[in-house]
Amino acid sequence: MINVSIERDGSGFIRQFTVEGHAEYADPGRDIICAAASVTAYTAVGALEELAGIKDCYSEKDGYFSCKIPNDIANRQQETARTILETMVIGFKQIELAHKEFLTVFEQRQQSPTS
Repeated sequence: MINVSIERDGSGFIRQFTVEGHAEYADPGRDIICAAASVTAYTAVGALEELAGIKDCYSEKDGYFSCKIPNDIANRQQETARTILETMVIGFKQIELAHKEFLTVFEQRQQSPTS
């Protein structure tokens, strides 16, 4: 099972996402669910670099991919990142809709600090 975790801040902006696990839909190298999840994650971080100018925001190792958006990005970068990341979530949810026994999307929102 692949678990996709989307972490939003109090305003709803995606601050971090992780993709972990293996779908085990098919043998390694032939697993279309793993391939779809990988393409979705790598496309998002590629777009963050190329379109939003947010570099070196991810790490990966076998069965684990994580991306954290820095807090100190410009408003223009944040708006571009918002579009990229929301599109990524749609992609993951489409995979989940078609193959929920192999990929699950979890979303959580951080509570805004009260003053």
